[in-house]
Order: sequence, then structure tokens, then C-alpha cells
Amino acid sequence: MYKLKSMWILWKPYVSITLLIAFMTAAMHPFGLAFDLVNIALLYLLPVLLSAVFWGLRPALYAAVMGVLAFDFFFVSPVLSFTIADLRYLISFGVYLAVAALTASLAAKLKRQLLYAKQREEHTAALYVLSRQMSDITDIHSLLNNVSRQVSQTIGTEIAIYLPDERNNLVLAHCTAVHNDWGQGETEKVMAKLAFDHSEAVGNGTHTLRDSLGYYLPLRTEDRVHGVLALNLKDRKNRFTTEQQRMLDALGGLAAGAIARVKLMEEAKIAHLTAESERLRTTILDSVSHELRTPLAAIIGSATSLIEGNSLFSSEDRMELLLNIRDGALRMNRLVKNLLSMVQLESGMLRLRKNWCDVEDLIGVTLAQVKDFQQHRKLRVDLPASVPMVMGDEVLLEQVLVNVVSNAIKYSSDYSDILISVITEDDELIFLVSDTGTGLAGDEYSRIFEKFYRSATARQVTGTGLGLAICKGIVELHNGTITAKPNEPQGTVIKITLPLSKQRGVHFEEMEEENHK
Repeated sequence: MYKLKSMWILWKPYVSITLLIAFMTAAMHPFGLAFDLVNIALLYLLPVLLSAVFWGLRPALYAAVMGVLAFDFFFVSPVLSFTIADLRYLISFGVYLAVAALTASLAAKLKRQLLYAKQREEHTAALYVLSRQMSDITDIHSLLNNVSRQVSQTIGTEIAIYLPDERNNLVLAHCTAVHNDWGQGETEKVMAKLAFDHSEAVGNGTHTLRDSLGYYLPLRTEDRVHGVLALNLKDRKNRFTTEQQRMLDALGGLAAGAIARVKLMEEAKIAHLTAESERLRTTILDSVSHELRTPLAAIIGSATSLIEGNSLFSSEDRMELLLNIRDGALRMNRLVKNLLSMVQLESGMLRLRKNWCDVEDLIGVTLAQVKDFQQHRKLRVDLPASVPMVMGDEVLLEQVLVNVVSNAIKYSSDYSDILISVITEDDELIFLVSDTGTGLAGDEYSRIFEKFYRSATARQVTGTGLGLAICKGIVELHNGTITAKPNEPQGTVIKITLPLSKQRGVHFEEMEEENHK
């Protein structure tokens, strides 16, 4: 069945030409004497042109020969005979065949040029689309999938792509072979290595191992080879056409450039992460060493004084030294707690244990924790008549309030007022912590929540720049927001917004289920 179909495809042009000439002859024969023979001969050029346009040069030449024979047999005297009474017709037939052959050749050439033009247009459009797709791809595997799909559509064969590893050894990175292990064998790897090392195509149709069943194209840019594109040509009878070779070279160039771009992006990302890690490490070490030095000095000094001169101190002096030791230990504890919280936030290990939290209890615990270092600053609380419960992690919310209030204490002068306000609006609970401290520049109110950022006006105050960054992370875990703005006429206002749950019973059941997981 397949053989009959192939034979029909092969002979279809010639059968069609024969039928067309027979139809034209039958249509013109009754009027043959009325037509000039020159006009009849010109009409027989029509099948030649049609054959050249639709089927090519050989069917056109066949149409020319069949046209001459039909013209001689049916219209040239003696009619119904191939005998030629006037030998001048031989010259006419020769001229006719020459004109028909030339016309057929030109028509076939125009057809080929039109076909090439369409192919180039399609290839150019495909390359344009592929280049746009590649410019958006940042993942090497997606890039290789795009390249292999385009090459398979263009050449119609299995492909494999080899990329160098850290030791510059080629490894198979992508392969489209499904029903066999082509591309994974030692032969293919050796051929790919040969193309990679010599930076030129090897295999079928090249100057190196031209009888091979594979074609290996190095993916190179101006400075280096980034990999090898291998094609399995086992089932192909013909070699690449010129247009296919151009398309393949263009695809190889695009793929090489895209691979180079992706690798450079990965290297730049690694370099950026390395530099950022080094910067963070240096900042943490500097901040921690500076922050630890002051409380450690106070603890060591007070403890040494108690040990060496215990008999010289009164009970009030001893109590003052013990308070210094306690304050230093609390300060170190806050620093360690902030560092641990930041590590948990950065690693995604911080998990909320949600419960219904009493806002008054949160503020009470906060005031108790900051009492030891508030000195003479006045902390005032402004609460509405009825304060709703808020769903959240009680310990973490306490840490947020302690950090914000501690920050207000650090940057406010002694005997100044700090106001903690609570308001509710639009299903939200809002904490406002207002101080009358030094304040910030206009562009710094959004930056103070960045890790390790410290305002130039606050350099004289000790700190790591982690407290507000931790607050931001914890508040966002509660689906809330934290912002800062100037306080009129002087100071800063920190605003913490948390969502309120309308249906306490439903959320309480969800919280119980989550806590029991």
C-alpha cells in the first residue's frame, strides 16, 4: 500500500500533464483549421508553464515534448501522422522545444526562489520568536527545551545537547531520543568532545568523520565554546540543504549566546549572594562585637568590683552594681533574641502559634519588660473603652511591641513622653507608638525597616539595626503592616496595623486545629 502511494505521488504530475494535453487537443481539434498554427503552438505552452510552476523542470520538459507530438500529430499536415511534409517544421519544433525548455527553466527557478524566500521568511520569523523567548528565559533547562524543539521542527530528527561541567568535561544535558539510547553512548560523547575541543563541526557531511551517522555542532561565541548540539541523521537519506545548514548555524549561534547569558546571570547571582553574605557577616560581627562589648564591660566591671572590694561597698552600692550586671545581661539577652529571630525569619523557620491575644495584656507585658531601662521617660497608654481581641502569636507580638517601644526609648531624651495608642477602624487594630525624639530625614522613614540600616543621626546610640527589621517580618507574618512617619512637631510615630477576625469561634477552631498538627 505504501509503495503504491509512493508510485502515485511520483507519476501524478505526468498523468495530469497527459490528461491536460489530451483535453486541450480534443477541445481545439474541431476548430483546428480555423486557428492559426502559431496560435495553437502557443496554447501548448500553457501546460509547460503550469508544470514548471506546480511540479518543476522535468514535468515541464515532458509537457513540452508531449505538446510537440500532439501538435504534429493532430494539426500539422499530414494530419494524424507523425510524418512531416515540410521540413521547416523541424526548425519550428526545435525552436518551440527550446522556448518551452527555457520558459520551464525560468518558471521552475522562480518557483524555487519563491520557495526559498518563503523558507527564509519562516526561518527568520522562527529565529525572531526564538530569540525573544530566549531573552526572557533564565533557566538553563527551559532554554535547552526551546532550542531542541526548534531544531526538531527545522531538521526533523532526534537531538542531544552536551554542556561542560565544573571540570570542563562534557555531560549530556538534554536529549529528545525516547525509544533508544542515542546520545548516551560513548561514540556520541567522543564525537561531541571532538567538536568541543576543536571548536568546529564534525560528523556527517563535514571534513572530519564525514561518514558518521551524527552531526555535531559546537555552540560557540566569540570567546569560547559553551556546548555541543548533536543531531541523529541515521534515518535521513539526504544531507542538509543550504537553507537548513544556515538555519542550524543560526540556531546554534542563538543557543550559544543564550547559554552564555544564562551562565553569566548565574555567576553574577552567585557573586552577588557571596558579596551580600560577606557584607552581612561583616555587619553582624561588627554590630554584635560592638553591642556585646558595652554590657560585657559593665558586667565584668561590676562583678570585679564586688569580688575585690566587697567589704568597701555599702548595701546600696552592692545593689547598684548588681543592677548594672542585670541590665547588661538583659541587654545581651535582647541582642541574642533579635539575632535568633532574624535567623528564623531569613530561613523561613519562624512559625506562628496563633491564639486569641488580649491587647491590654500585650501592652502590660511590654511595659514590664522596658521598665528597667526607661529611666525617667514617661510611658503613657491611650486605650479605647472596648478593645477587641486579636488573633496572633502572643510571644512574637510582645517582641514587636518591646522592640518598637525600646526603639522609642533609645532615641528619646530623658523625661520625655512616649505615647502608646490603640485604635480600631475598618476591621483593623492599630498600634501607634509616638515619641518626641530626634526624628529622621524624609527618605529614611521607609528605610529604617531594612536589615542593619541605621540613620546618620543615630550613630551615637548603640544598636544593630535589626529590631525594626524583625518587627516588619513578624507583622507581615500576621498579614499586617508596619510603617513610620514624622511626629509633629518633633519625633517619630511607628504605626502597626493588624487585621481583626470577625468570627471568633470559627478562627478559634482553626487555631486549635493548627496548634494540634
